[in-house]
Amino acid sequence: MRRREALATLSALGALAMTHPGSVRAAGRREPYADVLDAELGAIVRDEEAPLASLATLAVRGGRVVYEGHFGRRFIDPVNDRRDRPAQSTTLYRIASISKLVVTLGVLRLVEQGRLDLDADAGSYLGYALRNPHFPGAPVTLRMMLCHTSSLRDDGGYFWDERVDLRDVLLPGGSLHGTGAMWSPKAPPGAYFQYTNFSWGVIGTVMEKVTGERFDRLMHRLVLEPLGLHGGFSPADFPRERLGHLATLYRKRSNADDKAPWFTHGPWIPQVDDYSTSEPVPRAGPGYVPGTNGTLYGPQGNLRATAGDLGRVMRMLMGGGELDGKRFLEAKRIDQMLSVQWRYAGPESGAADYGPAAGRFNAWGLGCQHFMDHPGGDRLVDGGGFTAVGHLGDAWGLIGTFAFNRETKDGLLFLCGGTGFDPRTRPGIYSSYFRFEERILTALYQRALKHA
Repeated sequence: MRRREALATLSALGALAMTHPGSVRAAGRREPYADVLDAELGAIVRDEEAPLASLATLAVRGGRVVYEGHFGRRFIDPVNDRRDRPAQSTTLYRIASISKLVVTLGVLRLVEQGRLDLDADAGSYLGYALRNPHFPGAPVTLRMMLCHTSSLRDDGGYFWDERVDLRDVLLPGGSLHGTGAMWSPKAPPGAYFQYTNFSWGVIGTVMEKVTGERFDRLMHRLVLEPLGLHGGFSPADFPRERLGHLATLYRKRSNADDKAPWFTHGPWIPQVDDYSTSEPVPRAGPGYVPGTNGTLYGPQGNLRATAGDLGRVMRMLMGGGELDGKRFLEAKRIDQMLSVQWRYAGPESGAADYGPAAGRFNAWGLGCQHFMDHPGGDRLVDGGGFTAVGHLGDAWGLIGTFAFNRETKDGLLFLCGGTGFDPRTRPGIYSSYFRFEERILTALYQRALKHA
């Protein structure tokens, strides 16, 4: 830990009870390291030069939740700070791309029911040919889409409103196909990895098509309700009480322009999920036909969930498909999901870098990343030694990590509700992540897992 960071942590220890009302007792008792960990994480949130709007954290050791902490504010009133609302264990975050891992569970439940086949031509479910026009002889499968090897790209967009039928986007000659930027000319389906969001909209469309159910409601039936999760993909359908637990995502910059300047000492600016002055707007009306446009409810990143919800997902995966004595998926499905489906073997095999993040992706399962502990790349904790599987999230201010080791049943997760600074100006020192991410993960690992 850098000297300045260490001093900030030490200065917070004395006033812990007053400054961290959001930290909670895990598994019914207070762990001996929890106060120090509360102080470390709280200092990160309150850093004047690099503040965070809110932070939810959770650690699992040996398959048991041993720490959960909540810091900052889920809602920040721009005029009257007395109306601010603290982050709590019930706070729901829009978890960005961590949603993809949860959606994969829904796909696998449909596979288990015999309604989907991971290796079938996905066009056979959609009712039209799903083909990359550069490689018309190669079918696109669900396995490829789950592994980001389908040759679909985000260059043509990945969200359309309910008036759009995705066939008009995907098929050459379609009214929204344009130049075909959503299809890569680089390699045929199955031959090259490149992280993409659009393929998850296609996955959602397939799920709707075979069930006849709207994606958000289908996911509630298949995954959220059976696992006892509290959130969902459609805030417009949340009851009033649950809306009050949503974390507004913030940044100290405009949400209208990705090139807008940052103002670290300026006000927090809502990015998404600010329903303080207006109600959430439904994404689809009663006339929407399921199976035409699965991008509507954001399979790629639109799930709202608590840290505790994700802890339940993590423990189910650790348990080989079983949670609290109830079977959710067969063990062989979990084995299939968590096994390596793609591994980086040089530039010809795929894009390991993600924008400026070098070496970010080195191996992939079904809807989940394998963290291989490569220094300067996907290393999760300072000094290394923690290999894991899981997913990252980064959208509209939310930055988060969900990662666990299946063999040891140790896991870490955090959800940050927004940064008050440009995180690119504070890169990590041992990985491709931002420095504040490194500090959070290393604190959780060192205190709750390694030295507990």
